[in-house]
Amino acid sequence: MDRRQWLQGLAALPLAAALPAQAQDKPIQIIVPFGPGGSGDISARMLSEFLTRKTGRAVVVDNKPGGNGIIGVEAARTAPADGSVLLLATTSTHLANPALFHKLPYDPGKDFRLVGSFGPGSTYLLVRPDAPYKTLQDFVRAAKAAPGQLNYGHFNATSKVTAALFAHEAGIALTAIPYKQVGQAMSELMAGQIQVVFTDTVQGDSFVASGQLRALAVHSDARLKRYPELPRIAESIPNFTIRGGFLGIAVPAATPLAVQQQLNGWINEAVTTDPIKSRLEGFAFTPASVSLEQLAAFEREERAKWKQYVDIAKIEVQ
Repeated sequence: MDRRQWLQGLAALPLAAALPAQAQDKPIQIIVPFGPGGSGDISARMLSEFLTRKTGRAVVVDNKPGGNGIIGVEAARTAPADGSVLLLATTSTHLANPALFHKLPYDPGKDFRLVGSFGPGSTYLLVRPDAPYKTLQDFVRAAKAAPGQLNYGHFNATSKVTAALFAHEAGIALTAIPYKQVGQAMSELMAGQIQVVFTDTVQGDSFVASGQLRALAVHSDARLKRYPELPRIAESIPNFTIRGGFLGIAVPAATPLAVQQQLNGWINEAVTTDPIKSRLEGFAFTPASVSLEQLAAFEREERAKWKQYVDIAKIEVQ
């Protein structure tokens, strides 16, 4: 039996068989490096319910917000590499942060391995329902008429880079207002303290569906089935090609390959079967089964692109 056959056979074993004895009965912890209510939190809780049913083990979602996700990532980086601690990996933590900070306490490519994905996502451009601009073109015209007087709220690296790149490609000047959590930015938008927020469709969906906020456009590969009348940003600004939000699951890099493969299989099953599949599709995500190799290639390619986005938007690296 060659090494590849041995690894394939090992991957087919139950996760418990691949773990040290002391790790087999541990609760599974999913660290979400942002606050409750966001897209990562929602996705992690869907996965936790699936893993509880699949493994019979307790699965706990642990929100550790702060520092653009860095606090939560650090907690996962130093956790045991035995499959008992998972990290909700996002565009911010694994793609944008490395482009925005000269020094990070972690290296996503060296310290972690992606083991699953919730699928490519989409992004809303949100304004108040009573805003004077009814279309994306109206918003751009208003911003050009008052340079720097329209504010956008950002609550993580993804929302910051997305808005800055949009402003650059639209030829407008927007003022950035930072928030610690998405809920704070949404509250300020509804109160009229800021004029626009870019957020992925998972965390923005309830605001749009309830009429609390209005989407002027969506950034996605195609118009949304749920809102076919909602234009894509690229229809007006074709150079705006940034990828929509990424949500995935990562583990410490030292986690045994067999454990990574087992987790990969479980997550692929979770996101491609109901009820999670239908919920993700309802949020305009496109869930699909992806291999460990595909995830690694995606991460390398997208990290290079996000550095380019930061350079193009002329965002000051901290």
